[in-house]
Amino acid sequence: MTKKKSIAAISMVRNDTFFADKWIAYYGTQFGLKNLYLFVDGMDQKLPKLADKINCYQVPHVDYKRAKGDRKRAHRISKFAQDLFENYEAVLAMDIDEFLVVDPIQNKTLIEYLSQDFNGSSLSALGLDVGQHPSIESPIDLNKPYLSQRAFAQVSDRYTKPIIALKPLQWGSGFHRVKGKNFNIDPNLFLFHFGLVDYNYATKNTQNQHLISSGWKGHFDRRFKLYEILKTQIPQEGDLVIKKAQLHFAKYRKWYAWNKPAPMKGNALIRIPARFETLL
Repeated sequence: MTKKKSIAAISMVRNDTFFADKWIAYYGTQFGLKNLYLFVDGMDQKLPKLADKINCYQVPHVDYKRAKGDRKRAHRISKFAQDLFENYEAVLAMDIDEFLVVDPIQNKTLIEYLSQDFNGSSLSALGLDVGQHPSIESPIDLNKPYLSQRAFAQVSDRYTKPIIALKPLQWGSGFHRVKGKNFNIDPNLFLFHFGLVDYNYATKNTQNQHLISSGWKGHFDRRFKLYEILKTQIPQEGDLVIKKAQLHFAKYRKWYAWNKPAPMKGNALIRIPARFETLL
């Protein structure tokens, strides 16, 4: 049996407990609460329920425009992760609404899977952007697994992110790339992005005037296109598109973004395979 690696997970949160509590519960189950590191951005922020069970750091908030804020956050977390390698064999960093899973077909826990030997300095999972279908799905029930309530996702190059560091490295903004390096997309790992999993919650953010004045409107507009896709496109069988996307994202890059996957053309909306329903 493979010896389990020591693995840490890091994130940062502001104006949110919707996902923070789930992030702690999920990754705490995977890696142990003592191996979670959460930065709470702002001394005025409400702390998550289990903040005292993890390594939780409440830090003063500094106002930046969206792009600069993303760069500052990535730099801070990268430096923190580099220091963690004194005590850990792998470090994960992700946004608070992102959840890494291993394909249930592998019959392994996440820590068991990540304890294998891998080449390279990082691993990426395939990104699946999950949204509430505006016509046929109800608001999320926080007491039930999300994926038992959400049937559809868009296979996404933007969320195919190298969030798993196997060696000290420097992430770019939003953890979308590793500076100076390409990355490997693992065929058995998936990153579920839940930012639009509940329409009412997501809409509240778009009405936050401070976020809009900080440059978030364009981001919200791009993100909310998923709801229109859910209403207008026919979902495809999940595993067929997943396999196609893994091959495409591994091979194709835009010339100005050689270490990030280029988007696929056409319909990338899938019905999430049923085997994932109880994982999250």
